[in-house]
This record gives sequence, structure tokens and C-alpha cells, in this order.
Amino acid sequence: MGIRSLINRLGPGLLFASAAIGTSHLVLSTKAGASYGWMMILVILVANLFKYPFFEFGIRYTYITKKSLLEGYLDKGKPYLWVYTIATVMSTLTILAALYTVTAGLLIRLFPVAENLLMEVTLGLFVLVTLVLIIGRYFFLEQSLKLIVLLLFIALFITTVMVIYKGPASRVEHFSPPSFLNKAGLLFLISLMGWMPTAVEASSWVSMWSLEKIKRSTNETLKEALSEFKFGYILTAVLAFFFLIIGWFTLYGTGVEMSGNSVVFADQLITLFTEHIGQWAYFFIALAAFATMFSSCMTAHDALARISVDTVKFLFLNGKTPKKSLLTIFIIIQTVVGFSVVYFFGANMGVLVAIATFVSFMMAPGIGLLNHSLVIHKNIPAELRPPIGLQRLSYAGIVFLSLFAIYYFYQLLV
Repeated sequence: MGIRSLINRLGPGLLFASAAIGTSHLVLSTKAGASYGWMMILVILVANLFKYPFFEFGIRYTYITKKSLLEGYLDKGKPYLWVYTIATVMSTLTILAALYTVTAGLLIRLFPVAENLLMEVTLGLFVLVTLVLIIGRYFFLEQSLKLIVLLLFIALFITTVMVIYKGPASRVEHFSPPSFLNKAGLLFLISLMGWMPTAVEASSWVSMWSLEKIKRSTNETLKEALSEFKFGYILTAVLAFFFLIIGWFTLYGTGVEMSGNSVVFADQLITLFTEHIGQWAYFFIALAAFATMFSSCMTAHDALARISVDTVKFLFLNGKTPKKSLLTIFIIIQTVVGFSVVYFFGANMGVLVAIATFVSFMMAPGIGLLNHSLVIHKNIPAELRPPIGLQRLSYAGIVFLSLFAIYYFYQLLV
């Protein structure tokens, strides 16, 4: 497939990249480089490798069966879909609120005229994305993200080249690299691997976008769809490495304590970056940070609304196709719920995010196993099932996620 053809076919893989490169990249990848240096490249590589099969299976299953993963879960039994629905509700209550708040904070950082108007700017972003998704639908989302991700890649690439050219920041005297084998380090590793490139439950998002693309373009083959997704997945990993390098060269060994608050962290990063490189470079890191978060807002909002529609379809409408207006209704509901969480529970967002993180991490092995079982089922033609190598990687990924979940649960108990 040529580059031009690939760009024209960009869809679910691009949307996946847009959804994944949120706080996991801007905050966690950057912090990984800032705190532990180059060795975190291996951690990001391992997390992306072991999780890859479960997202790929979402594309594979949908293109072969013309069904979403949610319908596949339903075929396994309603309890499976109900459990996934509970996790989606938790995501609805936390993900959008967190993403839009961070994005609004970055926008205020870009345009100080809006200082002290965080709530108003957050509401404005919710309304803007809602209108884009309702009026433009999937086609406009897909096309607009091509431009946003292109700008993001260019800005981030230039930023990374600049920090490498400038060289590492001066380290404090008697600097000693921190250990990631203590409790604080291990908990950070858990967060990084758990959200890198994103939560496994997002495999159903990829499936929903694939189904939507199939409706618009019936001539795309499975091979082409997988190629497009691999491109998006690799892009996601490359951008994670870019953010890690920025943190590594700008902050590692400087002794600067970074905030745990995403908005404050991003503000500190932009400030420290411009101090290290020069004020003239402010635009590039600010644009990269804002494009990262804004693209995540758009894709997560669209995905959660589509998942909600499918959930209603299979749990309450006996599989009957709902009215097209239902997607619009859920896009608006996501806006109302998301902004309400920001407005009424902003002070307790940490607790809500912690609960959602627990549910997501605990469910990851089960979702991985479900996705695996769907693509190797006897109803799937043998020649279309994943290659043996990918199946083995999937088994290894399930073990990885299971050990990860067990250790995470253990840390919560001790």
C-alpha cells in the first residue's frame, strides 16, 4: 500500500492514536523520562507490544464478521456485556471530565486572557466538540483528525529535535538516579503500563469505528484495514517516545519536582521547556500539548457515545437498529454528564479517577481473553484467524495483564 493510499484510508487506526495520546503520553510518558531517563523506553515498548493483539483483534473480528466486539461479547452471554457496560459507565463519569479539564487548562495557558475561567472554558470545549460530532459525524471526525494529528506530529517532532540538539539539562550536583523498584516507583510503572498506549477496553472503540467505516466503504480488505491500524498503533508508540525524550532531556537529573496535577504539570513542562530551549520555542511545545489533549477529547467523546448506543441496542432493544438520533442524544448526554462531574465533583475527581482506574485495570485480562476467544472461534475461517505468532503474543499479553492486575490489587491492600 502506497503512502498516499494509506493516508486516504486512515480511519480507526488514526482515531485510536488520537484517543491514546492523551494524559498517558503528555503526562506519564514525559514523567517517565523526567524521573527515570532512557530506561523507560523499554517499559513503553513492552506495554505496547503485549497489548497490541487485543486492539488488533477488534479490527480483525469486525472486518471478518461485520459485527462489533460488543455483539461478540453478547454472543458469549449477556453477563459479559453487562460487566463491560458497568466499566463504560465508570469511564463516562471520569474520562471525559478529566480530559476536558486538562485541555481547558492548556488552552488557558495558551491564551492567558481566559485566566480564572477554567469552568467556562471547559464548558466551551464540551459544546464545541459536541457540535462537531453531531454536525460532522464520523466522516468529519476522521478528516479533521488527519489535520490535528499531522500538526501534533510536526510540532512534537520539531520539539524533540530541538531538545536533542540543545542537549540534556544540567544535572544537580551529586545526582543519583531514583529507583523504580521501591513502592513509589512500582506504582508509577503500574500506571504507565496500565495506560500505555491506553486501556484494553478501548479495543471496543476501535471495533465501533471499524464498523462505521465499513458502512461507508465496503471495498476495504482486512489486510488493508490491519495495515492502517498498525500505522496508527506505531504512530502512537513513536509519539510516546517523543514525549519521553522531552522529559528525559529537559527534566531528568535537574531535581525539579513536578506536580501530580495534569494541568499544573503541563504548565510546568511548557515553562521549563521554554527556559531550557528559549522563549521562541514556546509555540511548538504548547501546540503539541494542546493538540494531544484536544484530539483525545474528540475521539473519547465519540467512542463513549457509540458504545452507549450499542449497549442500548443489545441490552434493551433486542438487537434492533435504533434511530440515528440516539447517537446525537448520547453525545449530548456525555456532555451533560461530563461537565456535571467537573462542576459538582471537581474537588473529588481524584477519587473517581482512582475507582475508574481500578475497574479498568482489573477488567483488562478478562477483556483480553474475551477478544482472543472471539478471533480463534470455530466460526472464524482458519485462514482469517490471527497467525500463530500473534496468538502466542496474545497469550503472553493475557499473562502480563493478569500479573499486572494481581500486583495492582495487592498494592491497594497493603
